[in-house]
Amino acid sequence: MIPNNYLEKVYAGFLGMNIGIRIGAPVEPPVWSFDRIEKIYGNITEYIKPYKNFAADDDVNGPVYFLRALNDDAKNRDITAEDIGKAWLNYTREGVGMFWWGGEGISTEHTAFLNLKNGIIAPKSGSTETNGIILAEQIGGQIFIDTWGLVLPNDYKKAADFGEKAASVSHDGNGVYGARFITGCISKAFEADSVISIIQAGLETIPKDSTYASIVRDVIRFYEENPNNFRKCMHYLIENWGYDKYLGVCHIIPNAGVCVLSLLYGKGDLSRTVEIATMCGWDTDCNAGNVGIIIGVYQGLEGIKDHYRKPINDGVVLSGVSGYLNILDIPTYAKEVALHGYRLAGEEAPRVLTNSFKEGELFFDFELEGSTHNFRLSNPNKFFIKNTDVKSYSGKRSLEVTFDRLVKGISGRLYYKPYYRREDFDDERYKPTFAPQLYTGQNVSLDIFLEQWEGNEIEVKSYIRKSCSKEIVIIQEHKLVNNQWSKMEFDIPETDGDFVDEVGIEISSQSDLENRALGRVFVDNFRAYGKSHYTIDFAKQNTEFLCVTPFAHNNGKWYLKDNSLICECDSETSSYSGNYFAKDISVEVVVSAFEGESHKLILRAQGIMRGYYLGLSGENEIAIYKNDFGLKKLASASFIWSNNKNYLIRAEAKGSLISITIDGKTCLECNDDTFAYGMFGLGLLEKGKTKFGNIKIVG
Repeated sequence: MIPNNYLEKVYAGFLGMNIGIRIGAPVEPPVWSFDRIEKIYGNITEYIKPYKNFAADDDVNGPVYFLRALNDDAKNRDITAEDIGKAWLNYTREGVGMFWWGGEGISTEHTAFLNLKNGIIAPKSGSTETNGIILAEQIGGQIFIDTWGLVLPNDYKKAADFGEKAASVSHDGNGVYGARFITGCISKAFEADSVISIIQAGLETIPKDSTYASIVRDVIRFYEENPNNFRKCMHYLIENWGYDKYLGVCHIIPNAGVCVLSLLYGKGDLSRTVEIATMCGWDTDCNAGNVGIIIGVYQGLEGIKDHYRKPINDGVVLSGVSGYLNILDIPTYAKEVALHGYRLAGEEAPRVLTNSFKEGELFFDFELEGSTHNFRLSNPNKFFIKNTDVKSYSGKRSLEVTFDRLVKGISGRLYYKPYYRREDFDDERYKPTFAPQLYTGQNVSLDIFLEQWEGNEIEVKSYIRKSCSKEIVIIQEHKLVNNQWSKMEFDIPETDGDFVDEVGIEISSQSDLENRALGRVFVDNFRAYGKSHYTIDFAKQNTEFLCVTPFAHNNGKWYLKDNSLICECDSETSSYSGNYFAKDISVEVVVSAFEGESHKLILRAQGIMRGYYLGLSGENEIAIYKNDFGLKKLASASFIWSNNKNYLIRAEAKGSLISITIDGKTCLECNDDTFAYGMFGLGLLEKGKTKFGNIKIVG
């Protein structure tokens, strides 16, 4: 049975995981040891680093992207290891992002990816037989599987089965037992009455005679004899279960000990649990993330302290192939996970949940307690933001923004970031890339309530900010009536090849010093949706995180030259952008072929291994291909083309009709309904070099 507070528990668990990852990431090994962390940081009780925005991390990449196997393949059945192996290939850009690319035979994940690419199907791709026992038992078996515990609440044995299938893509032996243990613990935590009962449930899912079970029991024994000194327990682990006893870069067994230690000595408190996992050293972000999700689910939202929650602000970023999916709003994702949970349990999801999740749109209802949906303030000295149950347009909660003694010349912006740039981050962790979530022509709406206590009239203006120029574009002023809900609606204006990296409202007043404005506004049901039309002007783009904005490249060499995008490759390459859920769309670009015979536009790409390729193909030919883990030519036609000549190519998908227009003439079309939505992109299917001009997109 799905628990009544299921969505809230999922939300709390995912927040707890990301809190753990964020606190642990700055002291990852090998530089940081248990002793060094204690010497420099002492008793950790807060985040070690004040990140502007926390960049992508493998510990959240995998749990989000590999769960998409439920969307792509296991839609009406239980998952298989092969399903998740396909998600690995489909969403991972080779050699960049997603996980640690430490080399074949060194990084377990890198090795497993190459196995999959070379046709070794999961679970053989991660087996001891294929990779050897050392690689098979590294820590990755339990760090990419957290969300499988979330979608199977109170069914810890089935959750462990799903965790095993997910982990077996890359791991085996104790590496798989770790996945079973952690997913079992997460599932049990939904209705557990104690931390030890959670651990015991995890133990039930793994062989009693396994090394993993042995270390869990040993830590429990030590804790029962020494319940108040986690450092003493850590010294015991170093001496008896340390890295020196287990080969490889980051073996799962020592880190399993840290996870159990942290759960026990944290005594059910989320903050202390992730702090202890961090202070223990070894694989700090992985361990703190694993125990953070377990205790997050166990305690729920009330167990998350503000000084850990506020910097997360409901937002994380990823580094998969979809720049659109890489911008993740935690409450929205919690809803998606919960919908999977209801489906897997064979139960009907509550209507309020299904109505609040709008795939391919931005929709923020602020109904989850404390949720902000990553809204921000430009002027925190004069404005204060929080989630509230004081007032709402629909439902029970909204976003409350207090303005404090405003006078003429002082304003503040309340905004959401639908796009990120390199400058928004402190470091290069896992190379996230981004495609905007909002474009010219789309509609934005929100419900807003003004409660003004003092001062002259409040002015509220809708606005966007351009990413490259940083220009603030005021769209229109909205007249609010005090103590009354109003509907604000506006369209995103033309950005001239630039992108929107802020959207929201600017609040100001013409009040003077004698009558300063004081009050608050409540925002509810923020929505951004609809058809878009925009241009990618390469004169305004840059190379960031190894990619030309706003694309995510897979293989090949992509670079800017003479206000164009150049692509070179020795075999094949592809690059993706746009809304992952775009349906009917047209993409128009001037293409000039320099070398090779395959120069393509891509439509409805649902990852690297799924989508349509259209364009110049072979000597004096154009063609439409479908890629569904293997290329199939759908249609072709004669077309005389040559190198070093510009062709204006428009690729279009409308319903099941896929077509190519060149220099204003429709040259080829076919019908196929395999893919109803997806990203757009550019690519070559064989060795070559191509120049792409500015791109016009409608859809």
